[in-house]
Amino acid sequence: MFLRGDVVLCALSGDFGKPRPAVVVQSDLFNETHSSVTVCPLTSYLIQTPLFRITIEPNHENGLQQISQIMVDKVSTIKIDKIREKIGTLDKATLFELNCALRLWLDL
Repeated sequence: MFLRGDVVLCALSGDFGKPRPAVVVQSDLFNETHSSVTVCPLTSYLIQTPLFRITIEPNHENGLQQISQIMVDKVSTIKIDKIREKIGTLDKATLFELNCALRLWLDL
């Protein structure tokens, strides 16, 4: 089972189909009963759009190997078997920033 804020390696559909890290953004309430999970993929191709691309530095806690951005504008739902493994977890400050960006992007 994966929890909200976990950084996982997964394969997405379409243009983002290569194995890549992503952050689980789905509520933990549904993780045990649902066969899919909602994630925001990460990219190492950095662009300056701070409202919907959150830059994070690699560290031991998040398990990343290079500076990356969470692509809030590419939120996706995938089958749970597309997730290979958990590599880390976001820190509380980054998860808060992600929450704010998701609220803005989804107009919540």
